[in-house]
Amino acid sequence: MAPLLFKYRGNIRFILIAFSILISSCEKDLKSVVFDRFSTDNFFKTPADAIAAVTATYRGMRMNFPADVNNSPYTANSGLQAGELVSTSAGGKIDMLLDFREDNITLTNFYLLEMPVITEATINIDKISRMTIDNVLKERLIAELKGLRAHYSQMLFNMYGPVPVRIDPVEAQNPSATPLPRPSTAEMVAQIEKDYKEAAAVLPAKFTGTDYGRFSKTACLTGLMKLYMHEKRWQDAITTGRQIMGLGYNLIPNYADNFSYSSKGGNSEIILAVPALSDVNSNRWLAWVLPPSYYNPAIIAIEGFFYMPWKNYDKFDQNDKRLERLLAKWPTTGGGTIDGRAKGYLGAVPMKYGIDPTSRSWDQGIDIIVWRYADVLLLLAEAINETQGPSPETYSLINTVRNRAGLNSYPDGAFTKDQFKAKLMDERFFELWSEDAIRKEDLIRWGTFIQDAITRGSTTAKPEFVLYPLPRRVLSESGGLIKQNPGY
Repeated sequence: MAPLLFKYRGNIRFILIAFSILISSCEKDLKSVVFDRFSTDNFFKTPADAIAAVTATYRGMRMNFPADVNNSPYTANSGLQAGELVSTSAGGKIDMLLDFREDNITLTNFYLLEMPVITEATINIDKISRMTIDNVLKERLIAELKGLRAHYSQMLFNMYGPVPVRIDPVEAQNPSATPLPRPSTAEMVAQIEKDYKEAAAVLPAKFTGTDYGRFSKTACLTGLMKLYMHEKRWQDAITTGRQIMGLGYNLIPNYADNFSYSSKGGNSEIILAVPALSDVNSNRWLAWVLPPSYYNPAIIAIEGFFYMPWKNYDKFDQNDKRLERLLAKWPTTGGGTIDGRAKGYLGAVPMKYGIDPTSRSWDQGIDIIVWRYADVLLLLAEAINETQGPSPETYSLINTVRNRAGLNSYPDGAFTKDQFKAKLMDERFFELWSEDAIRKEDLIRWGTFIQDAITRGSTTAKPEFVLYPLPRRVLSESGGLIKQNPGY
């Protein structure tokens, strides 16, 4: 089959500009928008129509963009909530993201951004299924849409709990359809699981070349494994993790290379990423984290909004190679060096991504990591430990990650089950900080998220606030059928 991503790259500028306009509109005036309707005029007629529609549905992946100024920055916001980042906008104190209130639009906008794309995926699955085109292409495009629908649904499920996702395409395209009540947890989990499994059965293990960045079998299985971990279905997570291990992925020798220009287009560790361009579809992480005192002629308009608190930075072994992406000291104008701690900065600079050598602005073309193989290895170690305690396999898994970071192996039998879990919790922080809301999801799974928020100063946190509030608009438009999350 001909590569699809050339279509993606050719149209992405238009798609993302249009999406940015939509988001700006949402921020000013949250009105209903009908994204699609069936008609003889707009029903897909050619393979190019179908490919373009699937490509457009990838715009929901912009939620993964680190600190994108055009929408709610999913990764940075979650990092602030999980305590791995602190913001200068809060003066180093409690951030608004720990102000758990129903009218905090920073918490509710995610729902309004992602739900329409889920509905669009449902509509397009039906449209493509009715087309007379090459069957292999048809199955692949439908599988991609199911993988994306599962991923977006899972993001909302993690943030808001069960939400009413439209699976019926006729109702999905009808703006007058009767509102749906919230499903049960079991019902929503079952639908996400079904979508992931059906997509994984069709898609290739990995997309490369011009198709890099599309949802693959491994991406589907990784999302599925994370779903099982969220639900504490440990054995299912183990089975899925071992399946992923057989798909040809491995850790690359240098951790930092995952976040550099050298890995643009993928490597053997990156499972899912958002391809970035150094213009409209850019990665602006550096513009938000590099302080104004940082010297590099390739970056302009740097703001220094986010830092990693010193207490978290100090948890790292100073021999840990992953500190290459965390700066306690940095170059400044005139060839000098700034010592962040000595100068009273809130924390270390969470640089994470390298500098794009082809860019001379804050718009960088370093691909944005969503999921990596290291995450899978550590999740598998956790699931096995939960079922049987530490074993030679769990030590091997965690040591594979540690050794790549230049750290010594933990000897077999060194820890009890609880001690091994504590080491694993730390290792996931060291390895995965500021990647795709991973830390927040981890803290929620471990039952420590709310207490951690209270410890850091939140006066509104309650046990039930592991879930965000639903937007008031959603509640009112349902006529009371959809109920707000507890506590709000």
